[in-house]
Amino acid sequence: MAGCCEGNKTHSASGCCGAGGSRTVLIYACSGGANVGEVTDQAARELMYAGAGTMFCLAGLGGDIEGMLATARSADVNLVLDGCPLECAKKVFDRHGLPHQYLRVTDLGIAKTKGVRATPEQIKTVTDKACAMLQCKA
Repeated sequence: MAGCCEGNKTHSASGCCGAGGSRTVLIYACSGGANVGEVTDQAARELMYAGAGTMFCLAGLGGDIEGMLATARSADVNLVLDGCPLECAKKVFDRHGLPHQYLRVTDLGIAKTKGVRATPEQIKTVTDKACAMLQCKA
């Protein structure tokens, strides 16, 4: 993640990595039980810490929390990070008809394995790809 947003460690969606000041970028992670879920969660947090956007609650959308759905509808960008071909996070967005950009970890050559920790290299692979999608300076 180094280089993305040039080391800016803000906790808001403004200022860099395509967030563009007043642009609202929300990042959602499918934090499933396998390593790819951990990868999405950690990548989303790294993107947030770098100022690429704000991590937002996928469970709230899945639970039909109207205020959270309204926030997602009004966002400029909803970046959905899914771990595997089950596409759990994408299905939440599709069910609600919410616009989103989509990234699936297994499409980046990271195999889904239960009981194995995510590696820093896997997290970097996902943050680099997400930064490219959000027009970061990676």
